[in-house]
Formats: sequence, C-alpha cells, structure tokens
Amino acid sequence: MASDTTIEEWNDVEDGYVIDVTIRQTEDEQYPSGWDYGLHLGEVGGDTILRYDNAHERTNGHERHTQGDVEIIQFPGMLALYDRFKREVEELTPVSWGWSE
Repeated sequence: MASDTTIEEWNDVEDGYVIDVTIRQTEDEQYPSGWDYGLHLGEVGGDTILRYDNAHERTNGHERHTQGDVEIIQFPGMLALYDRFKREVEELTPVSWGWSE
C-alpha cells in the first residue's frame, strides 16, 4: 500500500459558501504528480463554483471545474495551484477566508 502524508485538510462554511481543501503527498501510482488533492468552493447545499482536483489523474490529468464546465489544466506544482485557487476564491466570494500560511 502506498504511503500518504496529509499536508492540508480543512473545510469552512461562511455566508452561504463552503470551502473544502484536501492536499496529500502520495506515492500511489494513481497520482504520477505525487499529489492527491481536491480544492473546492461551492454553495452550501448547492452547486460547485470552483474545484481543482486530480481524482482521475492517470486518465484525465488535472482538472479545473466551474459551473457546468470541466477544463484539463497543466499542473504548475501544488503550491502554485493552491495559490491560484486562493486568489480565485477571493475574487469569487465576498468572504475573508482564514487561509493557512
């Protein structure tokens, strides 16, 4: 069994929005990048607004989901992608999220 190390895992609900972040470093061959991640912004009880994930990395690569659309993206590295997600969330919501450093 491949080993995993959780780097970041948290969720928060504010003003009708939900954020769910999971970032794991892994040796699982299902994730050639060495990362298993899901970065999700949605409406409470509703739709996805923005999500980055690599749930099907071996077959689909890295994905950026928005309402009704899925785009295959180049993986810039985990830190750069997390920074991109945080910037986009700040632009898409009026909430001041308590991002960890």
